[in-house]
Amino acid sequence: MQTVQSNGASIPILGLGTWDLRGRVCARIVEQSLRLGYRHIDTAQIYDNEREVGEGVRACAIPRERIFITTKVWWTHFAPGALERSAAESLAKLRLHYIDLLLLHWPNSSVPLSDTISALCNVKREGLTRHIGVSNFTVKLIEEAVSRSGEPLVTNQIELHPYIEQQKVIDACRKHGISITAYSPIARGKVKGDEVLARIGAAHGKSAAQACLRYLVQQGIIVIPRTSKVERLTENFEIFDFELTAPEMAEIRGLAGPLGRGLNPAWAPDWD
Repeated sequence: MQTVQSNGASIPILGLGTWDLRGRVCARIVEQSLRLGYRHIDTAQIYDNEREVGEGVRACAIPRERIFITTKVWWTHFAPGALERSAAESLAKLRLHYIDLLLLHWPNSSVPLSDTISALCNVKREGLTRHIGVSNFTVKLIEEAVSRSGEPLVTNQIELHPYIEQQKVIDACRKHGISITAYSPIARGKVKGDEVLARIGAAHGKSAAQACLRYLVQQGIIVIPRTSKVERLTENFEIFDFELTAPEMAEIRGLAGPLGRGLNPAWAPDWD
């Protein structure tokens, strides 16, 4: 599996997103993804499936050190004591000895970022997680987080697909050696009906979704598509045996528009 190197972390470039996966379906799809060759599983406290993710990891019988597990602390638990308890609870639910990457799920302006980052660093120093990072952080927040952190931040997980333009935050992260992880990389299925992506995919014997994922990984961006179907697991995995041309990359880049963002909750920051 191709990896992205980021401030000491080696992160598999393709992972399985588990948002909205529950119970036996979640455990089964995690196990099957790992048996298929995935080595990166993404979950979060708010997904309420960390227990099932851990079950899937243990069931696959692949050595733990070969699997990269990401989870996230929900933004209402950012006060120092609450963050540390949340991390410990996530680890207990996963029933693993450590988390590979622990993220702040969304920024929270009601808690000083310096306090939250300090607590996140403490969690790493205590050995609960090997790496730390953020999610949904803007350029301004990335700069502040880097300046406040005594430990390297390894990724910023953001909504990223061909319909949204995120170059400012990508550039800000890369300036500090921070990788980008794309959630909703196929725009929650929207790309499947896209004529441009379908045409480009067909030119390589691939689907529109595969062309979309290839567009991102070809830029060194980590992708974590979510699926509950085994056939989609296989489809999403088969993106490493072709390469998009420069004109194809440019055409896909041109799909971005001002209304491309799909997730914008009330607690979201002021986007770049």
